[in-house]
Amino acid sequence: MNVSLSLALNDNHLDASQETQQRQLSIAVSAVNETELGAGGRHAPLNLCLILDHSGSMSGRPLITVKEAAQSIVDRLNPGDRISVVAFDHHAKVLIPNQLVEDPEQIKALIQRLEPKGGTAIDDGMKLGIEELAVGKQDTISQAFLLTDGENEHGNNQRCQQFAELAAGYNITLNTLGFGSHWNEDVLEGIADAGGGSLSFIEKPDNAVEVFNQLFTRIETVSLTNAHFLITLSPGVRLANLKPVAQVTPETVELPIAQDGDLAVIRLGDLMTKMQRTVLANLYIDQLPPGRQTIATIQVRYDNPAVGQRDVLSEKMPIEIEVTETYQPATNPEVQQNILALAKYRQTQIAETKLQAGDRAGAATMLQMAANTALQMGDENAATILQGSATRLQKGETLSERDRKKTRIVSKTTLQAP
Repeated sequence: MNVSLSLALNDNHLDASQETQQRQLSIAVSAVNETELGAGGRHAPLNLCLILDHSGSMSGRPLITVKEAAQSIVDRLNPGDRISVVAFDHHAKVLIPNQLVEDPEQIKALIQRLEPKGGTAIDDGMKLGIEELAVGKQDTISQAFLLTDGENEHGNNQRCQQFAELAAGYNITLNTLGFGSHWNEDVLEGIADAGGGSLSFIEKPDNAVEVFNQLFTRIETVSLTNAHFLITLSPGVRLANLKPVAQVTPETVELPIAQDGDLAVIRLGDLMTKMQRTVLANLYIDQLPPGRQTIATIQVRYDNPAVGQRDVLSEKMPIEIEVTETYQPATNPEVQQNILALAKYRQTQIAETKLQAGDRAGAATMLQMAANTALQMGDENAATILQGSATRLQKGETLSERDRKKTRIVSKTTLQAP
């Protein structure tokens, strides 16, 4: 198992006469299979925890479909995989302790016993879920599915964020699934972003099985974990002070960065074989002499759980730019698409901030801009949703909870055509 790394600048030429210039660096990385895959198309065993809300609001069809979705995931696990299930209402309990998948029917029977009751304490569920995953995380790919349909009224949202960061430090990935229209998108997005996972929206009960299985298909392609970019900047090159680095695929996430002199360390988390992680870095470059110049080098540090390897380093790759006395732009259309994806996300964020401040006109303007950006990208589904939200605000209408959820989801990712 190795990594595939590709680098591109939005403009590969630099003007030799300018004192300082800005460039966007696109870095795409994925895992590469070098040997035959094991059972189920995976190298390392999966260590999965389902953290499920069974509060009173899940009564009826919602909980029935969630149990069906969870049971469908159990059917997709391989011998050697591990499973645990945590259920939470206003308290949390371990329904199925972390164990090897040896009796799937018994596991499904225990899930079937879940009944709706109580309120919602997401952080209590997270705490127990992380503890269960820690039991089986040695040389496995550790993932959690956290599902809720409501606000964290019996819990502490700051504690949720702290647990997500703790999980990332333990090399545990947290994926969140919002069910219905009454969950808090800020809380679930914050957990998924800090926990290195994805945010999914189950709009209707009948979508639960499909969304669970889409997420499982994604995590089946995870082969390497705990990945970091290590970027060494050349003299005269620096990262932007404000929001210097963001992931743009498979979803948009502002990434924290640890900087030690000229070395920048960026945590990515899991690497997949069928899906690239693409990151944009905003660079400022001081005046350079004409010719081909190296502005930075980059390598990837990662773990390979299939063979118990830690802190594996890829080869260093140079990031080069052509400095010319007679400047002609050499723009890269793929990088421009990534820049637009990030712009769509940030425009939507500004719209939400304005809406929270009561500036409906300002929010509508920013959503309109985001819709136009989505059209430039060719993301027509997102453009339709963003434009619809902008139009409702322009008419003086209030955005529904469903509108807000869909707007948040399309700001972060490119929807597939129905």
